[in-house]
Amino acid sequence: MKAFYAAEQKRHDPKAFRTSGGVASNPETPERVERLLAGAKAAGCTVVRPNNHGMGPIAAVHTPEYLDFLEHIHPRWRRVEGAPEEVVPSIHPIARDGTYPASAIGQAGYHMADTSCPISAETWESAQWSAWSAVEAADAVRGGERVAYALCRPPGHHAFADVAGGFCFINNSAVVAQHLRRDAARVAILDVDLHHGNGTQGIFYARADVLTVSLHVDPVRFYPFFWGHADERGKDAGLGYNLNLPLPRKTADAGFLEALDAGLKRIRAFAPEALVVALGLDAFEGDPFGGLSVSTPGFARIAEKIAGLGLPTVIVQEGGYLCDELGDNLTSFLTGYGGKG
Repeated sequence: MKAFYAAEQKRHDPKAFRTSGGVASNPETPERVERLLAGAKAAGCTVVRPNNHGMGPIAAVHTPEYLDFLEHIHPRWRRVEGAPEEVVPSIHPIARDGTYPASAIGQAGYHMADTSCPISAETWESAQWSAWSAVEAADAVRGGERVAYALCRPPGHHAFADVAGGFCFINNSAVVAQHLRRDAARVAILDVDLHHGNGTQGIFYARADVLTVSLHVDPVRFYPFFWGHADERGKDAGLGYNLNLPLPRKTADAGFLEALDAGLKRIRAFAPEALVVALGLDAFEGDPFGGLSVSTPGFARIAEKIAGLGLPTVIVQEGGYLCDELGDNLTSFLTGYGGKG
């Protein structure tokens, strides 16, 4: 299996992280890359540097207003008197269908859902290379590879078409799904991250050509709180094309695999021609976020079940935070999928 990654993805090094009313160190650190690279190599992956694919694949899922914001907000923010080094919003609109603010402060609140995705001078470059790694993996699968892994960092599944959030800026899984649509009439996205992929759901919620399925901790008491509930089924043309499978806290291998069977059943009914797996390793029992209790061998079992679909597949890295087993968990998943094949 090929793994796609660019060194520029490490330059984004967020410091701010406001959670539960307090301030902590941001867990989405560049060190994640080293652990994940080691895990991919241990699974037998060949690491390949992606090409610069330009803005086309990214602009296919994100609004030009939002992309202009991401590219230019940091220098504008730094001109604000008293502004900190990183862009962190201090106000959010109750509704987003009115006048678009002209100020950097107002636009930060408009385009950033929370305070966990600070933007530094390096963020835009890293986010682009993260997306281009995903596009390169998609092109490998479009070219005949059975499966490819995109080491995407920063991650992406909390990013909406015009909103950043939850460590995410460009929605890499959505970019891949849209890119695969060049050849595939129908694409499914299966999100197995600890947290609901609210941005991915939002991007495709009214569409029938991309099925979104997500397994995650029940958001009634867990981030992202306002999305990811079982009654969210899509709307308009997309009604019936979104499936959320919220899980109780501390669900372990058996419960996760049971829910996965339900998700795979829905994917088979959709009959997609390609699959995107939004891989969150933060479902691990020892992950710092502590929401679910999947074991290291459990990730191999999850991968084996998904591989049983027999679909051309792009695996896109989402969450998974610093713990001793992070690399081992990726190795388990990729070898379970057939990483040495």
